Amino acid sequence: MGISKLAGMRSKDPNTQVGACIVSEDNNILSMGYNGFPKGCSDDDFPWDREGDMLHSKYAYVTHSELNAILNFRGGSLEGSKLYVSLFPCNECAKAIIQSGIKTVIYDSDKYNGTPGNTAAKRMFDAAGVTYVKYEHTGRTLSIDV
Repeated sequence: MGISKLAGMRSKDPNTQVGACIVSEDNNILSMGYNGFPKGCSDDDFPWDREGDMLHSKYAYVTHSELNAILNFRGGSLEGSKLYVSLFPCNECAKAIIQSGIKTVIYDSDKYNGTPGNTAAKRMFDAAGVTYVKYEHTGRTLSIDV
């Protein structure tokens, strides 16, 4: 989970920095991602606003950390892998997680629990046999000076 949170720190989103880390069945890191705009789309040219119509808010443009981690993977198959993510996946990311073959999602926060997108993600995970579990904090800390 620490790697996911570090990846999330790369996000330029002023409100929600989310990171994801995909690991193999034997816990080797396969890929990472964070929420941000697609390659070639400048942070200065697209909005980070949470309010307003679709074209003037971030929601039409941002790629979520989970999808970025899947798209960043350059190896073979993600079948049977695990995804560590700092925020429970939305319904759109759940589709990509299922299709990519990831079998376990370990999440830290579930702040959107009970919303339609969150409920849909859980329904799809349950139907597809994807296990999701809340990360249990160990009490360890990580300090990085930059």
